[in-house]
Amino acid sequence: MKTIIAAYSKNLKGSRLTLRSSFQSLSAASAFIQHHFRTCLQLLSVLQWIFSFLVMGLLFLVIFTYLFFTQLWLVSALYMSWLLIDWETPEKGGRRSLWVRNWSVWNYFRDYFPIQLVKTHNLPPGRNYIIGSHPHGILCIGAFCNFVTESTGFSQKFPGIRPYLATLAGNFRLPVLREYMMSGGLCPVNRKSIGYVLSKSGRGNAVVIVVGGAAESLSCQPGVTTLILSRRQGFVRLALENGTDLVPSFSFGETDLYQQVHFPEGSILRAAQCKFQKLFGFAPCFFYGRGLTSCQSKGFIPYSRPVTTVIGEPVTVPQIKDPSPQIVDQYHEMYKRSLLKLFHEYKTKYGLGEAAELRIL
Repeated sequence: MKTIIAAYSKNLKGSRLTLRSSFQSLSAASAFIQHHFRTCLQLLSVLQWIFSFLVMGLLFLVIFTYLFFTQLWLVSALYMSWLLIDWETPEKGGRRSLWVRNWSVWNYFRDYFPIQLVKTHNLPPGRNYIIGSHPHGILCIGAFCNFVTESTGFSQKFPGIRPYLATLAGNFRLPVLREYMMSGGLCPVNRKSIGYVLSKSGRGNAVVIVVGGAAESLSCQPGVTTLILSRRQGFVRLALENGTDLVPSFSFGETDLYQQVHFPEGSILRAAQCKFQKLFGFAPCFFYGRGLTSCQSKGFIPYSRPVTTVIGEPVTVPQIKDPSPQIVDQYHEMYKRSLLKLFHEYKTKYGLGEAAELRIL
């Protein structure tokens, strides 16, 4: 009898161990599947973003042009009529949608890198602001995620402040893309549009300007931080004319998301880039990231590397309707000092070495 009981106890104990191992294996398999499912969703979120801002506008332009020559010509005619009626809306604050800004897809987009927003000072909603975004990088991914979506909690960190990310005005001439961009809070980067937001839309507005512009993307490369800022004073003049505080922000890690193909100074291709930039306001960049199926292969998807956007201390700016060049220079220098202070204070914390320097052209 004792032998039978011992054998039964041993079998029961073995069964429990086997059952426990099975549950552990199932849990591990479930965690593995969930991890890879989240990874796929993150990759898809980045792909839809690339498609939206690089392909969507031209694709719908082709579609509407084609429909003009088919039995569905009325669809194109109605949309183009609406486009003419609504032509000035992007320069009058646009049509932001909190629903679009809070899409779940932006959380997966944020987590792919990941991207975070760091607040260092309060921005009281009783004022308007111009936030300078640095550096441009290749596609301004940090600026987009932090100021066009709510995935990093901008509205919670800066209650009462409405961000408007300024981008090329030509994007708002493309069908459907313009509606998509306005829904996130983007606006044309021109005097009329920025002036309207700062002077006719009440208080609590923050226009985000990537000061270096597309020209800065030509000097984008990992490990090197070069800003085009010394001769960019238009945003300071706008701030003075509207009595708008200047706020520096820096996205640490932005230049690590893509590798750029650099042409030697004096080469034909480098000269062609510069000529194109003078003619059209932006320069064609040749860059690459990771492939679709492998991080080791080359492709058009940005590398999964952390980006931290730090918003610095505001520079209080008085309202001067016609500021002199000397006044503009004075506040431009104050802004540069605030930006340099931010960079040196946080560079080691967010991935740069103690010896890292900020090069300003």
